[in-house]
Amino acid sequence: MTVVPAEAADETKTRKKNMLLPLLAEMGGSIHIGLAALGAAIGVGLIGMGAASAVGRNPGAATPILVQAILAIAFAEAIVFYALYLAPK
Repeated sequence: MTVVPAEAADETKTRKKNMLLPLLAEMGGSIHIGLAALGAAIGVGLIGMGAASAVGRNPGAATPILVQAILAIAFAEAIVFYALYLAPK
């Protein structure tokens, strides 16, 4: 069994930590984009479900419901574009 001096062990930990931080930072950027896309996809699905339900209950109001659903979907998808804009290059 090899005994490693405490200073060498600390240096090895520091080197590993310095190699790990850029990787974690890059993963963090990717994760926030993925979470934004997932949230937008869930939001669009819920908006579509609500719009279809509303039109099923009142077919005469299909046009105003469609307009509001399209606006809500556009706002939900804008979150993904904000996340992409804020992504590290």
